[in-house]
Amino acid sequence: MQTLTRLYDDHATAAAVVSQMEAAGISHSDISIVSNDAAGQLVDGTTTTDTEDAAATGAGTGASIGTVLGGGAGLLAGIGALAIPGVGPIVAAGWLVAALTGAGVGAAAGSLLGSLTGAGVSEADGHVYAESVRRGGTLVTVRADDAQATRIQTMLDGTRPVDVMTRRTEYEAEGWTAHDPAATPYTAEQVLAERKRRVDGVQ
Repeated sequence: MQTLTRLYDDHATAAAVVSQMEAAGISHSDISIVSNDAAGQLVDGTTTTDTEDAAATGAGTGASIGTVLGGGAGLLAGIGALAIPGVGPIVAAGWLVAALTGAGVGAAAGSLLGSLTGAGVSEADGHVYAESVRRGGTLVTVRADDAQATRIQTMLDGTRPVDVMTRRTEYEAEGWTAHDPAATPYTAEQVLAERKRRVDGVQ
């Protein structure tokens, strides 16, 4: 079993990839999506004020745990809000949520970095992925057996995900060295500004 992860600068693209994989017969039980939601825009009718406060104080995971662990009619139907120390308010769904909520074995409860590395993502890439979610990005992580891996990689790469090495170089040029699980989460304004500059192609 392989763990395949891709980073996207906007939630809509990542959600479209998830829907494409489900339409192609990939079980939603093998897919996870994690997206920064500091601006409170990604779950209809859900406010992230409480989860933002919890994340800022390092209180761990927050609301709607039952929702994000459920599958429902598809992965995106089960998305819900959490708060992750060092990252901030997120929306998430899928198997990776178990690690984020402390139900995973071998992962640091509430730590996105620990959850990713515990799932088989390299530590070097995990630092970039966790920092990118902190700054407004979205991760799609898929468990794939060898027979499906190439097909899933093609779908993940078909919408031009972020190149993790390029993003690492950009962060390091700013003086960044590694993701800090105790870092102060970005504010809504910072997240929206970061997304805008990424989508507009201003690196």
